[in-house]
Amino acid sequence: MKAAIVVFPGTNRERDMAIALRSVTGQAPAMVWHRDTALPEGLDLVVLPGGFSYGDYLRCGAMAAHAPIMAAIREFALRGGHILGVCNGFQILTEAQLLPGALLRNAALRFLSQDCWLRVERNDTPFTRHWARGDVYRTPMAHGDGNYIAEAETIRMLEDTGRVAFRYVAENGRLDAGDPQINPNGSMNAIAGVFSENLRICGMMPHPEDLVDPLMGGEDGKPLFTGLVEALVG
Repeated sequence: MKAAIVVFPGTNRERDMAIALRSVTGQAPAMVWHRDTALPEGLDLVVLPGGFSYGDYLRCGAMAAHAPIMAAIREFALRGGHILGVCNGFQILTEAQLLPGALLRNAALRFLSQDCWLRVERNDTPFTRHWARGDVYRTPMAHGDGNYIAEAETIRMLEDTGRVAFRYVAENGRLDAGDPQINPNGSMNAIAGVFSENLRICGMMPHPEDLVDPLMGGEDGKPLFTGLVEALVG
């Protein structure tokens, strides 16, 4: 699988993502700078990693959504390319209108750096195929603006069309969007990640790339990456 990671000023998770991708592909991903105007040829996957692009000025991801490289990313998306946005990458994808909704300040108005539990809402996508529907896995989160929100009509659409990728739940899978111990940032319907209409773009706030090796404390996030390799390369 040929992957590229997009780096903006303030991105700080590109190395973590590169390690995760290399662990499953056996090769280093290309690093693409925000001022570039083209993506490498023959890409299977583009990743927008976490961090604080442009210092999170204006809004998280707002300035990055207008960086020169974004025109090429939009074209990649129009051609049916697969894109993963994690944390700040998710915020950028919503600001670029490649995914619906927005990420606001956490309900508790403080930065959250902790483990959370995610439930897989469907397993027939390249991003989730190595889990079973309803599987619950542990993932670190580290963000101040991860409170997913959208208009009521958009939330209904996401629910009705199966475009919710992951939800925050208790370790036993129990869902309670009103419990800050379960849904730490207060996201609507406890939504932790969503898909595009064609299921080829996925954005999520927690960091699966942080758990891909026993030396990191576990491999809970690895199925996302192994599933992508299987789906995109075969």
